[in-house]
Amino acid sequence: MRSVDEQLARVIAAAVRPAPVRVAISESQGLLCAEEVVAERALPGFDQAAVDGYAVRSVDVSGANASPVQLPVVGEIPAGSRQPRRLQPGQAVRIATGAPLPTLADAVVPLGYTDGHQAKVTVNRSVPSAGFVRRTGEDVQTGDVAVRRGASIGAAQVGLLAAVGRNKVLVHPRPRVSVISLGEELVDVDRTPGQGQVYDVNSYALAAAARDAGAEVSRVGIMPADPRRLREVVEGRLLLSEIVVIAGGVGGTVGDEVRAALADLGDMDVTRVAMHPGSAQGFGRLGPDAVPTFLLPANPMSALVVFEVLVRPLIRAALGKKNPYRRAVSARLLSPLQSTKGRRGFLRGQLLRDADNGEYLVQPLGTSGSHLLASLAEANCLVMVDEDVTEVSVGEEVLVSFLAQRG
Repeated sequence: MRSVDEQLARVIAAAVRPAPVRVAISESQGLLCAEEVVAERALPGFDQAAVDGYAVRSVDVSGANASPVQLPVVGEIPAGSRQPRRLQPGQAVRIATGAPLPTLADAVVPLGYTDGHQAKVTVNRSVPSAGFVRRTGEDVQTGDVAVRRGASIGAAQVGLLAAVGRNKVLVHPRPRVSVISLGEELVDVDRTPGQGQVYDVNSYALAAAARDAGAEVSRVGIMPADPRRLREVVEGRLLLSEIVVIAGGVGGTVGDEVRAALADLGDMDVTRVAMHPGSAQGFGRLGPDAVPTFLLPANPMSALVVFEVLVRPLIRAALGKKNPYRRAVSARLLSPLQSTKGRRGFLRGQLLRDADNGEYLVQPLGTSGSHLLASLAEANCLVMVDEDVTEVSVGEEVLVSFLAQRG
């Protein structure tokens, strides 16, 4: 039986990052930048007011703290003004936030420092040179790197790209993942199951898990275990995918037929991995591009756990993430649990935080049954139990891996 670490090393070694593509900045969120984005203009691009107020020469209001200063207001500059203005000594101009400063003005007096009058303003407080002014290039200078290669693009990076005038950016794209469910007993959720039939859970659940991991997902849906048809579909998906996930093709006669159908597409290694649930599984690199392809268990809970442990890190690695793994912490157990000897347990749990000392606590959920999906839906972590441990008592510390956090 192969260890989890050995199987994971095989999987990660197969990670291939798709070639960079140029996308609209609105489509770049969550991806890694694949270029050094150099600012071709300064940000801000001109001296501008940081507040609503009056543009002045700071020297003209330097004595306002001791005695209020009156200045004639010779105009108004709204935000977006493209009309050049020049301020004369001893004058003020009403100005809006973001509006360009007139020539000779070096400061803005906020409205709250004045009486707010339109024709002649009384200034009650002085302001220093550059006071309440956003200077040209204060944020980004021309030639500065605005977004670095390898940076994860979030809301701030999208905003900065827009601010420096970029409408497109080179990124490492999302890996394309195809998800297939196998089984004569499966029906789609828009049909009523007949005798001996069940809903197709896997293609929906695994597609959602792949999307959550950052992939671009194609849910192929249900395929009968007909070798010829299966081979045709998989061969087509290999041309359109960086990763292929097939659920329900590892056990019994069906497993033999699946392996036979895929045999001439590449080497598919079907084995048992020392983990619970989800021990029986397959992994290979198929097609002319050696596309990583997984065979997962038919049980939805087992399939999701194997996906979490092995497939999700591959997707994250293909995205270019430096650490493709979930965050893990130590937590104190609130209830006893049992695990299968000789296999690393990945058991469902609810992770809590002690309000008094900040200690992590974990409550195991459900039993160890591999078919139990409801408890996984309630879980926010997986409790990881070493292969040589079969029982863990209340109060002992265990390692837990975060699952997706609820809002």
